[in-house]
Parts: sequence; structure tokens; C-alpha cells
Amino acid sequence: MKRPLWEASEEQKQQTNMAAFISIVNERHGLDLCGYDELWRWSVENIPDFWATVWDYTGIKASRPYVRVVDDLTKLPGARWFEGARLNFAENLLRFDDDHAAFVFRGEGGRRTQMSYAELRRTVARLAGSLREAGVVPGDRVVGYMPNVIETAVAMLAATSVGAVWSSCATDIGPAAALDRLGQVEPKVLFTADGYLYKGKRFDVVENAARLAAGIPSLEKVVVTPYSGGDSEISRIPRSVLWDDFLSKDEQALRFEQLPFSHPVYIMFSSGTTGRPKCLVQDCGVLVNQLKELLLHADLKRGDRHFYMTSCSWMMWNWLMASLGAGATIVLFEGCPTYPDLGEMWRIVQDEKVTLFGTSATYLGVLQKQGVRPGAEYDLSSLREILQTGSALSVEGFEYVYRDIKHDVHFNSISGGTDINGCFVAGDPTSPVYSGELQKRALGMKVEAYDDSGRPVLDQQGELVCEAPAPPMPIRFWDDPDGSRYRDAYFGYFENKSVWRHGDRIVIHSDTGGVTFYGRSDAVLKPSGVRIGTAEIYNTVQTIEGIADSLAIGQNLPDDQRVLLFVKMQPGVALDDDMKKKIKTALRENASPRHVPALILEAPDIPYTFSLKKVESAVTNIINGRPATNRGAIMNPESLDYYEKVAKELS
Repeated sequence: MKRPLWEASEEQKQQTNMAAFISIVNERHGLDLCGYDELWRWSVENIPDFWATVWDYTGIKASRPYVRVVDDLTKLPGARWFEGARLNFAENLLRFDDDHAAFVFRGEGGRRTQMSYAELRRTVARLAGSLREAGVVPGDRVVGYMPNVIETAVAMLAATSVGAVWSSCATDIGPAAALDRLGQVEPKVLFTADGYLYKGKRFDVVENAARLAAGIPSLEKVVVTPYSGGDSEISRIPRSVLWDDFLSKDEQALRFEQLPFSHPVYIMFSSGTTGRPKCLVQDCGVLVNQLKELLLHADLKRGDRHFYMTSCSWMMWNWLMASLGAGATIVLFEGCPTYPDLGEMWRIVQDEKVTLFGTSATYLGVLQKQGVRPGAEYDLSSLREILQTGSALSVEGFEYVYRDIKHDVHFNSISGGTDINGCFVAGDPTSPVYSGELQKRALGMKVEAYDDSGRPVLDQQGELVCEAPAPPMPIRFWDDPDGSRYRDAYFGYFENKSVWRHGDRIVIHSDTGGVTFYGRSDAVLKPSGVRIGTAEIYNTVQTIEGIADSLAIGQNLPDDQRVLLFVKMQPGVALDDDMKKKIKTALRENASPRHVPALILEAPDIPYTFSLKKVESAVTNIINGRPATNRGAIMNPESLDYYEKVAKELS
């Protein structure tokens, strides 16, 4: 019998938005649903009724109502949502106009600024006026090459208020990688900054921004935010103007272009570690779904202060921005999360009285490895919920949260992707948390685990699929006129099955309704034909003293595949024969003999994407004699040099 790590009291359950939503569903549809599992089943069996109820519950503002929720649920892809509705994305995030804090910004060196909802609306109105004067019209692209500052959010809101399509990436991405992303969408206006701070050092962005702007012929204006306090000469950037000079000096009426529901809002980018990044075009389905996730799955309320460790390169930034629709306060951080020490994020949680804190499995793993105990060192009394995503978190990671951070917190581990700018699997504030399990399949998302023959399975590993359309699915890829690239990316994996195949290996647990993730499908190892999830290896290896990080990949041999394990050692620790024996023994005992690698090699570094995911695919390509393209999508691309050297030695 599984024992929960946490469970809400009956009083806490009744105070959640989820409980209120269940009551509304029951009253509206004459039902008697009891609890989340019954609600989820109803939501995927009555999809139009569910999303119509979400539309009303989240208070979507539209100048013209929709005529039907969805045209055809058998169209996957291609279903059209909320036809007839006319609305504006930014208007739905700018519902509030008062002195309540919309943003609190914290940067390295103790920098802190704050902006109220009233001030936010005024600033967005002025910037939107400037964009209109610059010739921006609905459908134009406006992009950001920006640090995680308030101006980035203001630019996004101003752009979408005039009907432009927003895309962004952070300034720590090199100009070539930024051009691979932003250049594809042919933007009219680029927002950037003079620099950023990281680990106490200033990094100049002007030269990179100049190279980026020079590579985008469609650009008519580059707006530069003087964030880092340097003396860079922005005239090096073609068609550039400072933020304050661009911002309209006159008070402007805040006008929102009313557009069809299917009008593009965001263009998001795939990680691009195995090729040029895909451009995912998303409409107001993202708005409806993100508000559903924040209000119901995360239980976000007006009085909350929501802090997520992210940058505007990661879809969690877009997800965080939707918190404005609930009237909550968003806490932004720009800089190194472990500088000047591992307590920096927890000082912010303490000082800003954060109620929801979001982070990655990688960050929690670092804290666990270093023996950091935030609960004992900081006042976390305000903290009600910790959100975690990015990659699978081990059982030990779950237990670390409750042992060393906070015993009575709702640990809300979620998973989805940039592809839908949201979640397939999410939390539930009314259900227990079990170690190693994400709580539930997300409402309205008809998620199953398929075996290799395309049959739904429980309690065994399978491919994560979604069997029905959902509003946040992209409407198309950019520059994909016949839709073939979009269909091939998600819908062609299972023969004679019209389902979204996401590329994750999961187990759906029949006893709890929870879901365990075992890593990306393209990273699944198959020694002797037996499937092994890389997360199963990492969960064991990370518990071994002296190992800082690891990466497992499969090397293809003529008749089989062998597992290679690369380990990054902690300073002063050697990968000797005793350590290798310890690793193999731990994997054999805690996982299986199949999990024991054929070779264990010491690597100076492990490659990561900017959203803190291990880059298994690029290393797999290198070791198997294929090129690893788009190094600019990797946070530490120089780390690949080692693997290219090893590949030659192993060939």
C-alpha cells in the first residue's frame, strides 16, 4: 500500500478552486461527480461541455461569443476551437486596474523594482501606441531577445494587444541560435537589452544584438532596454532606439484589437538540438488552457505571489505570464539562481512571501546533492506550493522536498511541453502526492500510455499519447503550407491511429491515477532489445556520493546496442575502478542488470538545453557518427567537444 507524502485536509480541499469547479460542473450539468478522477473522466468524455465550462469559469473576455466549442473532434490535427469568438489575448491578462502588485522584479546585486496593475496597463497602452505608430498591425511578428525583466512582459502584452504575434528568447543564447529562431518568423520589431548580469559579471549584449538584427532583413525597429548599466553604444545596432525614447510620451487609451480565436498569439520554438528549431504557431487555445492549469491544477488565486525560475527562452515564462489573468503577483528573477550561494532563491521566497515557487528537477537535484536544507535555514511559512518540471524527478527528489524544504507543501510536479505551451500531466490540490508520481492526467487532456502495438496500458511503460484534440495544440508550424511537417512530428507514429504522440515514456498507475515519467522516447535505451528509460539510470546514479551529474546514451553496434554512461565527478573525486564498481552494483541492485552500462567514462561536463534538459540526443548522434546540429541551442555547447573526441576513440 503506497503511503502519500502529502494530503490536503478536508478543509483545505473545500477551499480550492478545484472543489468550486466540481460544484459548478455538477450544478450546470446535473451531475454528482465526486473528486478529481470522476471529473477527469467526464472532461475527456464530454470535451465540448468541459471546455465551455472552463471558458466561463476562467472568465474569458470576448467582444463576440463563440458559436460552437469545437467543430470536429475526429480531426487530429485540424480541429477548430471556439469558432465565431472575437477577443484579445492581452485583454484577458490585463483585467485588473488597481494598486495590487502585478510584478516584483529581483535581480543580482539586490536590485528590486515593482509595478502595479494600474501602472502596467498604462505602460502597455503607451508601448502599444508606439508599436502602432511604428506600423505594427495584426499578424506582424514582434520578438524579444531579452533578459527576464518587467520590460519583456510589457513588450509581449503590448504586442499582443495590437494583434501582433510574440516570440522570444533570452540574451544568454548566442546570436546564431537566436537568429535560427527569431529570423525564421520575419519580425518587424525586436526588443533587446544592452546586457545582463550573471554570477556578478556583466555580459554585453549589444554586439550580439547587432549581429542578430543584421541577419533579419524584415526588421524595421530595434528597441533597446538599458538594463545592465554599461556604456555600450547602441548605434552599432541597426535601426535601434532606446526604450524610453521609443515609449510614447503621451498617455494612451488602452485598445485591444478584437481578433478571431484562431488568430496567432505566440510562436514557440522546439529545442532544436537535432536540427533547426521548429516554429510552433499557437492561438488563444493557450490562454484558455493556461488559465485552466493555473486556476485549477495550481489553485492560483488573486492574493498569490507566483515565482517561477525561468527565462523567456522557456515556455514556463509564457505559462507564468498567464498568472496575470488571475490577478496574482508575478515575481521575476534575472541572474544565476545559485549566486552568490545556493540559498538565493529561498531568500527571495522568504523576503517576497512567495506562495507558489516553480523550479526544475535539475535545480532540486543540485540542492539535494549539496545537502542544502532550505526549510531549516529560511522562513518558508508563506510557501503553499512548489511546482517542478523540465525533466523527471526521482523518488529521492520527492522525498527531499518534504524532508528538507517543507513537510506541508503541495508538491505539484507537472509535465507537458513547449509544443502545447502547457501540461499533459499536472497536479491536483485535492489529491494525495505520492513519491515519484505526477498526480494526475490534466483535465480535458485524453492522455493514455500506448504499448508498441498502439494499445492503452496501465502499470507498464508506454508512449504518452493524447487521443483527442485540445485547444492548446498548435494550429500549425510556421512555413509549413501543407501541414506535413506538423503531422509528421506528432501524428504519424502509430499506424492507423489518430493520436498526438508526445515522445515521453510513462507509466499510468491504476491504484493512484498518478503518472511516472521515464524520459524521452528518443533517449530510450534498448540493449538486447529491452527498453530502458534513462531516468531510471539517473535516479540511481545521482544518489552515489562523489558524482555531480551523469548522461546515459546508447551506442549502436552491428547486432545490438550498448549503454554508455558518462559521469561528471565532484571536485577531488576520481572515477577509479572502485567507483565504477559502486555504480554498476547500485544499478544492478536498484534497477536491473540491463541498466548496467557497458562503459563508464568520465566527462568534464554534461550538455544541457536552456530549459535545463540533458541533451541526450546530440550526444547520441555524435557517438553514433551523426552530426549534432544547432549547438547554439545548448547552454554549454563547448561540452560537446569532449564527446566528439570520445566518438573517434570508440569508432
